[in-house]
Amino acid sequence: MTHKSLEICYDFPFFMKEELDEIFKAHEKRSFQKGDFILEEGKTANEYYILDSGLARSFVNDFNGNEVTTHFFVENEVIIEVLSMFQRVPSQENIVCITDCECWKLDYDTFQELFHKIPNLREWGRAWMSKELFDYKQRSVEMFTLSATRRYLNLLEQKSKVIQFAPLKQIASYLGVTDTSLSRIRKELVSHPRKN
Repeated sequence: MTHKSLEICYDFPFFMKEELDEIFKAHEKRSFQKGDFILEEGKTANEYYILDSGLARSFVNDFNGNEVTTHFFVENEVIIEVLSMFQRVPSQENIVCITDCECWKLDYDTFQELFHKIPNLREWGRAWMSKELFDYKQRSVEMFTLSATRRYLNLLEQKSKVIQFAPLKQIASYLGVTDTSLSRIRKELVSHPRKN
């Protein structure tokens, strides 16, 4: 495992080398196996992770007890349940590994220390949070304004690893369609690739 994922994740123009060195040193290597839970519903998040390799997802259980995928985490992304970690409340979401995962872990207390010590980390945090809010807003709007086929193609373009490794059922729930609809969309794309 290299520091490449940390470098990508903490790519912020105002960090000084010594600040990044301190931030990188505060992270611990952590390995998970396929099927391992990074966070379980009802538990409070006490750390966040930067995904070095692998694929993970977050999901909730709907009122009928069905799993609904809320997010896919790919390499160089932060795996976090923001509300639970920063509000110190039990998580409503589960985060689980779809494949074996290698991560860099930063615990809550260490993050708080660094956050108060390094002003640039606060600025990075604001920039990261703004981007996440924008992405979530964009996704919620696209659920209503784009066709299921277009949403699938966007996912394929942005996170191709999801299409490669995630089960059809998880992808379908993330896109807000049934397994059958997603199978049909995939078949249509194979037989009419230029149409879309």
